[in-house]
Amino acid sequence: MKFAAIILIAAECSFWAIPSYAQVADPKKTTAQKANQNINETIDQGLNSIESGVKGIFKKKESTDTKTMVNTAIPGASTEKKDAMATSLEPIGQEPASLQTYSKFDFIPGEKVVFYDDFMDTNVGDFPISWNSTASGEVVTNNQYPGNWFKMMGEGCIALDNGLRLPENFTIEYDVVCMPVQEDFEAFEYGFYLYNAQNPKDLNEGGAVPGLNGGIKMNFGYRATYSAYNEEGYTINGEKEDATMKAGKKYHLSFWVQKTRLRVYQDDVKIFDLPRVFKPGFLINMMRFEMWGECGQMVTNFRVAAGLPDLRNKLITEGKLITYGINFDVNSAKLKPESYGTLKGIADVLKENPDVKVKIVGHTDSDGSDATNLDLSKRRAASVKAELTKTFGIDASRMETDGKGETVPVAENNSVTNKALNRRVELIKQ
Repeated sequence: MKFAAIILIAAECSFWAIPSYAQVADPKKTTAQKANQNINETIDQGLNSIESGVKGIFKKKESTDTKTMVNTAIPGASTEKKDAMATSLEPIGQEPASLQTYSKFDFIPGEKVVFYDDFMDTNVGDFPISWNSTASGEVVTNNQYPGNWFKMMGEGCIALDNGLRLPENFTIEYDVVCMPVQEDFEAFEYGFYLYNAQNPKDLNEGGAVPGLNGGIKMNFGYRATYSAYNEEGYTINGEKEDATMKAGKKYHLSFWVQKTRLRVYQDDVKIFDLPRVFKPGFLINMMRFEMWGECGQMVTNFRVAAGLPDLRNKLITEGKLITYGINFDVNSAKLKPESYGTLKGIADVLKENPDVKVKIVGHTDSDGSDATNLDLSKRRAASVKAELTKTFGIDASRMETDGKGETVPVAENNSVTNKALNRRVELIKQ
């Protein structure tokens, strides 16, 4: 069972929106913005669009020794070929981030996963079927970080093949490792764009301003910058020089859109908080990674979730909270540090309602054996209880745990997005 935020990286290419990518050129003015659409309808359209291209192509994961491994090198890594022919990353000599280091991390993922890709259903060496590009890329493995990674290469852009129309409130998350082409090149960066495209199928739409109806382009690497714009041109821009990335190190990026507001986090640090970056009623339909050639990044766990979580109402009023914000390492009960915001939100609700007791239930997708999944779900529920007690001071006697494995799915296990819906933690009021 895996948790991951689907990945989106943009450099000077196009943005990721509906089904296309736009390459960046000179800014152009356009006609009026598209009208607001019903949030539920847009989410359904996005899911249907993705599922139409993906459904039926996913199958049980193959063992990595049956796949063709891809050999790619990054600065500082050995140039000798590895026996496994996998991407070789030089150890960075740092301890993994702990939950406690995220003590100021207030990010909470959206209520429902609408797109997810960890590239585990793509053969190593292949280009992911749900994505499109004006550059190139392939799925690889490496000797530093587990799982499959989408390695983006060359100059151009990469975005979802069918795009995704998003509602007013949503979140995006992904893991990224930057790999500058030259070992001694320090000023590397890639772009990630959020915008509204007139034709999401046209990856060359726009120019220096991706899309013509407004949006924001952000660059990450040796610095973090943003430039926002609307149909009349650029509006605001800014830079955070101390938000740097090191070559070969994994980072978790989180984007939180609430109507006109955008918050961006790099690991546990909030690097941008823009309260009025979008016009009221503005809807994003493209997410795009941009590459300029000097930075070949790898991404995984790319996840988009819609809706504004209401932990208090779901748990106290409705009696049941389903959360996708509590994540674990692959095939492990170890909590990922980015789960902190959600755990703190749950702890706050329990502290405000001291008489409430809950049952914590873990759920998995169908990958793996029934017995393994059942055991994993039980251990994950126990980990949540332990963390709520240890870190947030919730009395252990108020919580009991259980695990259902893959026996209670909320969606068919026929795509990576549906599998992500089934991997969840539920809290039931007792």
